Amino acid sequence: MTRQLHLNLFLHDTGHHEASWRLPGSSPTANTDIEYHERLARLAEAGTFDSLFLADSPVQFNDPGRRPAGRLEPTVLLTALARATERIGLIATASTTYNSPFNLARRFSSLDHVSGGRAGWNIVTTAGDDAARNFGLEHQPPHIERYERAAEFVEVSKKLWDSWEDDAVVADRERGVHAEPSRVHVVDHVGKHFRVRGPLNVPRSPQGYPLLVQAGSSADGRQFAARHAEAVFTAQQTLEEARAFYADLKRRAGQAGRAAEGVKILPGLVPVIGSTEAEALAADAELEALIVPEYAKRQLAHLLKVPSEHLDLDRQLPADLPPEEAIEGSKSRYTLIVELARRERLTVRELIGRLGGGRGHQTFTGTPEQVADTVERWFTAGAADGFNIMPAVLPSGLEVFVEHVIPVLRARGLFRAEYTGTTLRDHYGLPRPANRLTSREEDVA
Repeated sequence: MTRQLHLNLFLHDTGHHEASWRLPGSSPTANTDIEYHERLARLAEAGTFDSLFLADSPVQFNDPGRRPAGRLEPTVLLTALARATERIGLIATASTTYNSPFNLARRFSSLDHVSGGRAGWNIVTTAGDDAARNFGLEHQPPHIERYERAAEFVEVSKKLWDSWEDDAVVADRERGVHAEPSRVHVVDHVGKHFRVRGPLNVPRSPQGYPLLVQAGSSADGRQFAARHAEAVFTAQQTLEEARAFYADLKRRAGQAGRAAEGVKILPGLVPVIGSTEAEALAADAELEALIVPEYAKRQLAHLLKVPSEHLDLDRQLPADLPPEEAIEGSKSRYTLIVELARRERLTVRELIGRLGGGRGHQTFTGTPEQVADTVERWFTAGAADGFNIMPAVLPSGLEVFVEHVIPVLRARGLFRAEYTGTTLRDHYGLPRPANRLTSREEDVA
């Protein structure tokens, strides 16, 4: 088969533009409305998206005055969406810094069972002291320590998912044996961060374990992705940056002993689409005019680790910003934003406008054909295996993408016309992982 795009829908209440909630017709309670999410999930499934994705953090997500800030717990929401859909993959964000492997492995295995093999886990390490204080800590753990913990967390989770062999459940009524005890294993993990005996109290799920997704682009994040991730959500502003990231991560995956095609790279794309270019530009201008500068400036100052009063809306960023190595939070996003502002000599007000749609992800304003041109150019130039689609406004942005962009991609032979598999791994063209505990015993035998 000809190589084809992978498309993930990043759901974000009324849309990814921070002012989307202020548009007439938006739903002020979209972030907690299950029927709203069900409608969007069905629409994405009608467009044969590989998956949909929910971000999450164990802390207040936004300034509650700025935009809808409450979030439903994503594995709970996706369990409901699993019953409202049939084929689309369901990816939830969950932190390795503020969870335990047993409970999280159980939740994702349960979601994979409920959905018939459509679960994915976006693995995050959670930056910020605000989150730390919700768990009895004064400060976030250091960046490298968070990634060390994450690596061990994933290893423990895999052991737990493998603790039941695929054929452990025999349901033999005549013998009175439901599961063969010899095929259910303790894991007895003892490591730097975790001691977990096991086994998991859920049988092995349809996919073996969920699709593993990662979204960090720092040096530590890239190494983690090269070892563990099967899909990577990333943010780049230019084709050159995206090609360099793509090549680097594929190279690192090879060095980790993995096939390059086993890691799918999906940059974020925030499209504002109009039937004409002028119509799209007018829609983008309307959104930018609705940004509240003081809210946005406080958010930018928090990311840059400077006092808000040090940022002048009508001047460029200060020259004395801290270097990336001094940032213990989202290192790669910090660098992306600073480099964007310096490269294009943006004032703080202009930078806020650029970030309002996608928080550093590539934004694109134009017609459906122009959006498809950009997608095809990045895809064929070795910059992406697909895209993390982030509509600026929901539901209208998704409706336009499904009705007008996807048909163009299909006509060009770049995207599926229908689902050919039933699991999330099928959609991404990835194999079901073998049970490592079973394989080890067979090797010994």
